[in-house]
Amino acid sequence: MNDRITVGQMYTGPVTPGVLRKSRAGETENAPAKPFAEVLESNLLKLSNHAAKRLEQRGIELKSEQMKQIGTALDKAAAKGAKESLILMQDMAFIVNVKNRTVVTAMDSESMRDNVFTQIDSAVIIS
Repeated sequence: MNDRITVGQMYTGPVTPGVLRKSRAGETENAPAKPFAEVLESNLLKLSNHAAKRLEQRGIELKSEQMKQIGTALDKAAAKGAKESLILMQDMAFIVNVKNRTVVTAMDSESMRDNVFTQIDSAVIIS
């Protein structure tokens, strides 16, 4: 590593204090388009590209309440030390990466028929 670290500073490489400075009251700032609560809520559960395609192909529409239920199931799985979890909800199933809070794939009742779920270490059933 050739990055220089000076005692008392935590800046390495191209990042310098000038880059990290806060804007002054008179300067315009790039404000986020969404309120913080919306950004936070949207980051609670992510969909992989594969999962998004499967949801679209299989005609599955997730409502915000269902997303919250999946998020709660993820919290429970994480509390037990799960890594890859199967979440069963009504007539749907989701394989979820617990650490990244990402839905890896989604299935409807037709797709679940006669399937074997592999590479999971836990299952959460939402009733």
